[in-house]
Amino acid sequence: MLCGIRVEFLIFGALLLGIAVLHRRALTCALLGLIALVAFELASGGLREGPGLAGLAGHFANEWAVLANLFALLLGFVLLARHFELSAVPAVLSRVLPDGWKGGFVLLLMIFVMSSFLDNIAAAVIGGTMASTVFRNRVHIGFLAAIVAAANAGGAGSVIGDTTTTMMWIEGVPARDLLHAYIAAGVAFIFFAVPAALQQQRFAPMVRDAHPNVRVDSGRVACVAFILISAVAVNLLVNLHWPQHAEDFPFLGAGVWLAILLTAPLRRPAWGLLPEAARGALFLVTLVACASLMPVSALPKASWTTTLGLGFLSSVFDNIPLTKLALDQGGYDFGFLAYAVGFGGSMLWFGSSAGVALSTQFPEARSVGAWLKHGWHVGLAYIIGFLALFAFLDWHPRAT
Repeated sequence: MLCGIRVEFLIFGALLLGIAVLHRRALTCALLGLIALVAFELASGGLREGPGLAGLAGHFANEWAVLANLFALLLGFVLLARHFELSAVPAVLSRVLPDGWKGGFVLLLMIFVMSSFLDNIAAAVIGGTMASTVFRNRVHIGFLAAIVAAANAGGAGSVIGDTTTTMMWIEGVPARDLLHAYIAAGVAFIFFAVPAALQQQRFAPMVRDAHPNVRVDSGRVACVAFILISAVAVNLLVNLHWPQHAEDFPFLGAGVWLAILLTAPLRRPAWGLLPEAARGALFLVTLVACASLMPVSALPKASWTTTLGLGFLSSVFDNIPLTKLALDQGGYDFGFLAYAVGFGGSMLWFGSSAGVALSTQFPEARSVGAWLKHGWHVGLAYIIGFLALFAFLDWHPRAT
């Protein structure tokens, strides 16, 4: 403890400050932060998994599949996004989206719906690609925050829409016990989507009919569809038949890459994007690894106020271990929990996998100050959505 604060939190705070100040040295800051955290943990007695190098090895033995999965998905979805962009589907969107700010609102709604059956990373990446096209590469940071929020909100009530809800499903929480999360998510969506669409309209209105003669590349569309269907199929297959091994291997990332390789003869992926994408993915995986070392080993007694707080906590720390702690503890209303840990991470760019993925497309999003300033509506929407759910249904805890 230093001034009443755990040293690990101070190191992590210094890491985030370094990233905020030194944008061009973000990877260096992240790696130095990870080294500092590991050194401190070893010097101070070790991690939860045990002392010394054995405890460190045990920790990353538990985390490697999550980190490898994230790395594989970030790289895979960079190629997916390029396929989608070259398919010309985003270019024709301006013909079907409404005029004015309503076009941005409908675009966010499409992301929300997609995320209910796709991984939220895929929904955010596809949404970012669409926004980049229809707004001519001028996407407001407030709208980027809303893309992440829409992807996370859409998956909050679906057992296949988010890693945390899938974890709950694996642990025996019925899918119906998560559905009421959509009440909170729907209310929150209105409260962040409208201001974000207005922000984007003022910053850079949608360009309509910019490509009047564009033709959709059906081969690219087939590649995108096959990759996404493969991701959903692998997720369902593993969680239905081998749930006890779901966290032992990066199945989802492996499934996405297998689909990319199988479709490569049809349309060549943009392999040239991978070196730069790998650097960005390494930075983001390092940041998640640092978050996994934070000493969050217990939660307060389950209640609606605790759950509300978990949403804010998940904007800073990895929501996967938080969800695991909550499931082990029991006594939660899992619809509230799914909304809190799923949507709460949207309040900061690194608070969710969707935000991490989107920042690979839009590096300007990697500013905590800008995200909080321009994405103010996401935090407000989180609180309003949570309170709306509480007022409508009240708190009904369940045993796992």
